[in-house]
Amino acid sequence: MNKIRKDDEVIVIAGSDKGRRGRVTARVGADHVVVEGVHTVRKNVRPNPMKGEAGGVVSRDLAIHQSNVAIYNPVTGKADRIGFRILDGGAKVRIFKSSGEQIKG
Repeated sequence: MNKIRKDDEVIVIAGSDKGRRGRVTARVGADHVVVEGVHTVRKNVRPNPMKGEAGGVVSRDLAIHQSNVAIYNPVTGKADRIGFRILDGGAKVRIFKSSGEQIKG
């Protein structure tokens, strides 16, 4: 079970974008995530009239390793670690390690 999931609010803890916050838009493979506004590159794209695509410079977000991000805890305003708890009904949920509060989502 992955600790970081799509639509989680995360904060970057390592790398050139350290300190930036964003939402996970996709998971790439087993251990990479794409975070909006983080690790953005600009690419020159050639026009393709057959497909109706215009050329120019396109910005897009690349994947970063999930070890370089931590989930953002809105209560404390800081990065937090994730744990798991099994509820009485047998459901497995994610919790914040600092407070034991269940992660929404």
